[in-house]
Amino acid sequence: MSQNKNTYQLGIALSGGGAKGFAHLGVLAALNEAGLFPQVVSGTSAGAFAGVLYADGHSPEEILSFFKKKAFKEFASFTIPQGGFFKTDGFQTFLKKHLRARNFEDLKIPLRVVATDIEHGESRVFSSGQLIPAVIASCSVPIIFRPVEIKGHYYVDGGLFKNFPVSTIRKECDKIIGVNVSPIMKSEFKSSIKYVAERSFHYMSTSNTLLDRNLCNYLIESTELFKYSMFDLDHVEEIYDAGYHLAKEFLSKNEGILLQDTSSKKANQ
Repeated sequence: MSQNKNTYQLGIALSGGGAKGFAHLGVLAALNEAGLFPQVVSGTSAGAFAGVLYADGHSPEEILSFFKKKAFKEFASFTIPQGGFFKTDGFQTFLKKHLRARNFEDLKIPLRVVATDIEHGESRVFSSGQLIPAVIASCSVPIIFRPVEIKGHYYVDGGLFKNFPVSTIRKECDKIIGVNVSPIMKSEFKSSIKYVAERSFHYMSTSNTLLDRNLCNYLIESTELFKYSMFDLDHVEEIYDAGYHLAKEFLSKNEGILLQDTSSKKANQ
């Protein structure tokens, strides 16, 4: 079966999930060790944040080092609510410091970033133009963060419609590895605004993942990450290690088939 010339051999889709997204870095580290290097990355929210740094050419270990000893307050500053409780100035500063690329076209690996147009109720996939506004928009959990204006439209977290962005690259890729760090899980009730906000967004964002889960050639998913909250920056290394070991376990069962799948296309080109 002939392949389109611009079809990617291997793509990876990274779900949203707040701080659980550090597991994406551990998964990428394990895949790279096995000789598997995605040629296109699709990310929503935390997946977009990890994905943009990886697509910029940073190793997973290097990206992890950027976050060590960081606290949520360094990324978000409280503000009088005007669309959200927190401003995203810290996110912008962080990305400006660590990203070499300023536009999608400058990245070493093609990237797709998913955000939600809050006015029109539409999912939007960014793949060109300025990087930082698109990534921050994809991460802007409604109510928690202010919407991001891009060319006259206001965007919030892409997880509202597409928390697991496999379909965004399905037609472009021969094989796709999907990494879902936030499957639906129950949680004991806590009488706090933080609990209600996190749980509400968790259910909204994870309920739209079924179709995309079925579009993966290979699915890496775990409920073990559930114990970490959306804004938990105190356990980034633990979460990274959990993702690494999850991927190593996956590879122990699938590495031969996966390597054969990705190498066979190369041989046929």
